[in-house]
Amino acid sequence: MEELIAVIARSLVDQPDAVKVTRTDEENNVTLELAVAPEDLGKVIGKQGRTARALRSILAATAAKDDKRSRLEIVE
Repeated sequence: MEELIAVIARSLVDQPDAVKVTRTDEENNVTLELAVAPEDLGKVIGKQGRTARALRSILAATAAKDDKRSRLEIVE
């Protein structure tokens, strides 16, 4: 899951080396923290949060295969 989000995020930003994805597992929950360079934050979030919503939808579909719930946090 984290590699999928990282690949998509790297294709969106100007500084792909600054993209880092951290995974935290709990019982049935998976939390991914996506960190990007501050100037690329807007590109990952998108207009009115559309890109972030799309990333979360992809993550939810991937997590559903493993019967887990997912959460994506975008940090600077």
